[in-house]
Amino acid sequence: MSRVGKTRALLALGAVGAAAVAGVALWLVRGGDSAPDGTEPALIGFAPSAPANGSMLRYETEYPTIPYTTGKRTDRVAALIGKLERGEVQLQHEGPRGYLDSLLAALDIDPSSQTLVYSQTSLQGKLIGPRTPRAIYFNDDVYVGYVQGAAAPIEIGSVDSDLGPVFYLLEQDAPKPTFTAELGRCMSCHDSYSLTGGGVPRFIVGSGYTGTTGMLVSHEGWILISDRTPLKSRWGGWYVTGQHGSQVHLGNMVIKTIYDFDKLEELRVGNRDTLDGLVDTKPYLTNKSDIVALLVLQHQADVQNLITRVSYDARSAADKREDPLETTVERLLQMMLFVDAVEYTDPISGDAKFAEQFASRAVRDSQDRSLRDFDLTHRLFRYPLSYLIYSPAFDALPSDARSMFYARLNAVLTGADTSESFKHLSAADRTAILEILRDTKPEALAGAAN
Repeated sequence: MSRVGKTRALLALGAVGAAAVAGVALWLVRGGDSAPDGTEPALIGFAPSAPANGSMLRYETEYPTIPYTTGKRTDRVAALIGKLERGEVQLQHEGPRGYLDSLLAALDIDPSSQTLVYSQTSLQGKLIGPRTPRAIYFNDDVYVGYVQGAAAPIEIGSVDSDLGPVFYLLEQDAPKPTFTAELGRCMSCHDSYSLTGGGVPRFIVGSGYTGTTGMLVSHEGWILISDRTPLKSRWGGWYVTGQHGSQVHLGNMVIKTIYDFDKLEELRVGNRDTLDGLVDTKPYLTNKSDIVALLVLQHQADVQNLITRVSYDARSAADKREDPLETTVERLLQMMLFVDAVEYTDPISGDAKFAEQFASRAVRDSQDRSLRDFDLTHRLFRYPLSYLIYSPAFDALPSDARSMFYARLNAVLTGADTSESFKHLSAADRTAILEILRDTKPEALAGAAN
């Protein structure tokens, strides 16, 4: 069958996926009720009990030590909800964006992190398209999705150090902020067991050919992307601003007919400083969908997913692990050291505001170096070890997993491991990373887990 013929056969798959999402049961958790024994009120945003028919999540069977539906959440959003309940913080509902601006401020998320996605890869897909993209704003551990429409809830994904990715909805048409802990519909995608290699909740960053309505028009072309994905295959269904030279991507491209697949090179749109002329950005906080923010978003989500996997594996009985713990720790090590990451052939540049606010959270050594320092000439970061080594989720890994990771990291950085996987790390890279860690995270070099 020709490519066009295959595409025709696959056009209806998006509708099937939407129907599957709609058929998934949803249970919501609200605050104000007393616990069954009357000892403690349940807070909004926590999940004190599973639905009557039990959990639908396979990894709760595979990882029985992880109380995903019943465990108390301690992530940044749960903390905000607690402050709202105690009257310590207020969210303001202002203009057509509702609670968005106030929520971002309360979560310390900068508007310059804005990325716009117009593929209907969301619970609110019917409201999303090339003319009405979904905005995603993020910091180190929270992702906020905003869709135009007064009644459209704000979607939130957050990293819980014990549970991994957890999800919330914030109602936009409520007279006061009303959060729900999302345990059903979100997980129809974010609990894709077969694609995680072991069943953990996850964040998803993908790329696919997208049509005029926002539907994915060829599922054979939709992929999960990573640092290893060539730029030419990234960001289908996303708007992209910023400079990237002769390198190409799938961003800003809308497939209008099946015959467009025969002229993809003609449809590529890149090296744009703003989205002016492509889409009306007045409903959003900026007129950009920054390429550097997109690179950081994808890397960060991938590392967080693997931290979750290592955490789940390390906290499960050894005889129940699908892979030995050493295997998942090695995968995390390689991702955090950017093994097989694509090298850029031209410099990349984006919104200076995003770069500035991202760098403002840096942990710096005595020579003012940081793992957040961008390179953007040949690779994403100047010192190729992920800044997420400082994250609360990484620090919350069980001690055996952290010790194993630190031992392997030391072997690579000191040159004891000279395997082909790490050939991209020059002697200068290894020395610089060792020196940065010596000043900023000495326990990593000692191999000790505190």
